[in-house]
Amino acid sequence: MSGRLIMKLRVAEAAPAAADVMALAFVHPRRPELPAWTPGAHLDVHLPDGAVRQYSLYGDPADRGCYRIAVKREGAGRGGSQWIHDHLTEGAEIFVSAPRNHFALNPDAARHVLIAGGIGVTPLLAMARQLAAQGADFAVHFCARSRQTAPLVDALEAVCGDRLTLWLSGEGGRMDVGAVLDQAAGADLYVCGPHGLTQAVEAAAAARAWPESRYHTEHFAARLDANFRPEPFEAVIASSGARLQVPADRSLLAVLREAGFVRGSSCEIGVCGTCECGYRDGAVIHRDVVLPFEARKSRLMPCVSRAIGTLTLDL
Repeated sequence: MSGRLIMKLRVAEAAPAAADVMALAFVHPRRPELPAWTPGAHLDVHLPDGAVRQYSLYGDPADRGCYRIAVKREGAGRGGSQWIHDHLTEGAEIFVSAPRNHFALNPDAARHVLIAGGIGVTPLLAMARQLAAQGADFAVHFCARSRQTAPLVDALEAVCGDRLTLWLSGEGGRMDVGAVLDQAAGADLYVCGPHGLTQAVEAAAAARAWPESRYHTEHFAARLDANFRPEPFEAVIASSGARLQVPADRSLLAVLREAGFVRGSSCEIGVCGTCECGYRDGAVIHRDVVLPFEARKSRLMPCVSRAIGTLTLDL
């Protein structure tokens, strides 16, 4: 895996987007254009203490002049969002990686149905912009407690028009997940939001035998599986034939590092995609919440994913 471009960008705009949500626009201090990106992509924001946080882009992919993200202040989080709210004012500079995308639109889909909850609207807003520009068949369902807590709702309404349904639970407008999925039958489904929402949609989709290839989701947190028990396995390095033993109590990522195969990493809980690598054969136990269905046939996240028996890595 080649290293990603990291740029020092300037905050051109910093403004509230909803209660406890800050919208930020980054520009390059010397160049008029930034690297291209596609809807569903996210940035890595590198904080001064060495921490890295991922935020989805919500702007217009056709606008190469700036990157737009929205950050919710999480009082019970790891501190990154609080630092951003307190320090990233207009004119501030911060290191930001070039975008990457593990949550892309399916270009072959006949219809797209987008379901967002709270700050999870950010990647779906970018998707809606592109779908609207293409004249594609799509619908958006946005869940929030109230309009005041619904980030970027005005922008979403402007893009979607009557293709948007706003569900405000604090006003008695809680979404009926089953009914929405029944109406979306045959479409590609995209889901992003808090765990309760993604879990409810995933359960409803499973009950309807929704094809994995047409179900796309992005999570905020690691996969929860209290019953999972890791087992030891062997990893073979394709380029050299080296055989590495991965004990039950260590990650593949840790073993690769120890053996001199340096892998970039950030979250190490399977949500950011930084450590992604390829494999040639083996029975992989995918435990990340990043890789889409098709990518799992040849890619894995060594920070959390494991294997049964022997796994041959494309390294």
